[in-house]
Amino acid sequence: MNLRWHGVVAGCLGILPAALGAQVGGNLAAPPPVDVQLQITTGENGPVLSPTEIELVTGEYYRLNVTADGRADWRLEVDALLENSHLRLLTIAGIEVHLQSMGFRGIEFDTEGTAQFSFVPIRPGTYEFTVGTPPPPTPRPGGGPDDARRAVGRFVVR
Repeated sequence: MNLRWHGVVAGCLGILPAALGAQVGGNLAAPPPVDVQLQITTGENGPVLSPTEIELVTGEYYRLNVTADGRADWRLEVDALLENSHLRLLTIAGIEVHLQSMGFRGIEFDTEGTAQFSFVPIRPGTYEFTVGTPPPPTPRPGGGPDDARRAVGRFVVR
C-alpha cells in the first residue's frame, strides 16, 4: 500500500511541472536578441506611440529599440517591465552601459535619436509604460506631471 502511494505521488510530481508551465533552460540571454521597435512621434496633443502594445515571452532575450522624432522632449517610463525583467545592456548614441544587477527608471529624449536596452522578462503579466513630458527640475506648485501630454502603452508578457 505504501509503495503504491509513493508511485502516485511520484507520478503527480512528474506532471506538476507541466501543469504549472514549462520552465526555460539554458542561456536566457543567448545572442542574438529579438529586436522590438517602439516609435515615439509628436502629435498635436502630445506623444504618439507605435505600437501601443508589445507582446513578449518570459525567458526570451529582447532588445527594445526606442526612437523619438525630436520635435518635443519626451520621457519614456518603463518601471513595471524593468522591475520584472533581468536587464543586460543599455545603449545610447553608441555608448554601451552594462547593467548586470543594475536598473533604471526611464529614458528622456531631448533630441531625435534611438536608445536601446536588452532584457529578459522573468515574470508574466501586463506592464504599462508611459511617454510624457519630462518632470520639471523643481516641482510644480500643487501639481504633478502634465497628463494631457502623455501616452500609455503596455507590454504583455506571457
